Amino acid sequence: MATPHFIALDQGTTSSRALRFAYDTQSQQVQLLAQQQQEFNQSFPQSGWVEHDPLEIWSSQLACLCQVLSSHQAEKVAAIGITNQRETLVVWDRATSQPIYPAIVWQDRRTSPWCQQQRELGLEDLVRAKTGLVLDPYFSASKLVWILAHVPNARAAANRGDLACGTIDSWLLWMLTGGKVHATDVTNASRTMLFNIHTGEWDQDLLKQWQIPASLLPQVQYSAAHYGTTATSVVGQEIPICGVVGDQQSALFGQHCLAPGDVKNTYGTGCFMLLHTGPQARYSKHHLLTTRAAQWDAQPQFALEGSVFMGGAVVQWLRDGLGIIKASGDIEKLANAVSDSGGVVLVPAFAGLGAPYWDAEARGAVYGLTRGTTNAHLARAALDAIALQCVDLMQAMQADLAEGETISALRVDGGATHNHLLMQLQADLLQLPVLRPTISETTALGAASLAAVGSGWRAAATPWQLTMETVTPRQDPQRQQEMATLRARWSRAIAATQAFSQTATG
Repeated sequence: MATPHFIALDQGTTSSRALRFAYDTQSQQVQLLAQQQQEFNQSFPQSGWVEHDPLEIWSSQLACLCQVLSSHQAEKVAAIGITNQRETLVVWDRATSQPIYPAIVWQDRRTSPWCQQQRELGLEDLVRAKTGLVLDPYFSASKLVWILAHVPNARAAANRGDLACGTIDSWLLWMLTGGKVHATDVTNASRTMLFNIHTGEWDQDLLKQWQIPASLLPQVQYSAAHYGTTATSVVGQEIPICGVVGDQQSALFGQHCLAPGDVKNTYGTGCFMLLHTGPQARYSKHHLLTTRAAQWDAQPQFALEGSVFMGGAVVQWLRDGLGIIKASGDIEKLANAVSDSGGVVLVPAFAGLGAPYWDAEARGAVYGLTRGTTNAHLARAALDAIALQCVDLMQAMQADLAEGETISALRVDGGATHNHLLMQLQADLLQLPVLRPTISETTALGAASLAAVGSGWRAAATPWQLTMETVTPRQDPQRQQEMATLRARWSRAIAATQAFSQTATG
């Protein structure tokens, strides 16, 4: 095969996708040949709860895989790579492969009281030292503790070794291999709040503290590794699965951010900014997370990460909750109908505030409404909010840089990068060039690339050939003053939102 094909399974928060890439081994160029996507249902059974049906995730992902397999000659597929929404947790019965409870999604906040209890027990510093994370409902451990405590007979079944758990990658691996493989990679493991990022193993102290049987947990491997093969009973043929990686680390790899100082931001349901820090774990002094980056050999890789819970989800709220747009793509045209937000500030803390605030109790707020406020002003404020949350992350990262280090540009990916107004706003607020690849599917590209490495078709040091478009920041004094005003107004709105949440819960 001079031009092997690689399939990326990109299992996201709102849809499952499969993308088929052709890799020219001579030119190092990659071509997207086919892609399929299926949305699946979102469930909100109580305020602050978010759930998915694991079987619907599986069926939608399998359908997409089968469609791209049939789009070209199946025998050309060299390997499959999996990338997935992180932190979302599934627990299933090993004998039947049936979930015992819906998947609890990363956005779910039901475990906030438990996290507060752990902080009161003095565990926050221990958790951060071992896992690089903060005690927050965002991460998988609290979801697993909740399921074991609230699902009838779950604790007893777990103690007997009858149950398996994992993030979505583990669930897909299990189903793709017909129940033969229970595994995950270091990036997904590092988001569970159970994985020691220094030893590369599940942390026995934390498992004991939270009474979690080790038999529940998957085997941890490199991101580029041979995980197994698809079962013929599932897809009709055996295809090696040679890459597994959490979606944000996949985008970091797909953008070829492999050296300290390389930074990317993904605009999806949330926004996720990662700064590669190399083979050494670096702890943030500004409330960022320390996490494992994609690992392609025996050398561990690390990154600092800042997470915004509501990115594209803000636009979805305008579409589905308020009905002021019919499709997400309509937001740019509506926002361009006005020159600015008219003083309106939207703080989209619908699921609390992520980095650098980590305020689980904060809730969404809109400030500056007048009788003259229109849908267009709200649309503009929504785009402002997405960009301003990312400014908060970049400021924290820049403050954490070592002496002499600088960030020269921001690489971006995700659906919202097609929004020219948002990308120009981001560049202007940061006063940094924003580099947008012409192939925007860098999350899927990262998974496909790792599958190519894991199957021996390429070296990690050999980048895909990515063509970049540069969004240059405007530097005229008037624009800079506008951006300074926007940032100052945002800071006041954040402070007011947090003050209100403290009053409401006090």
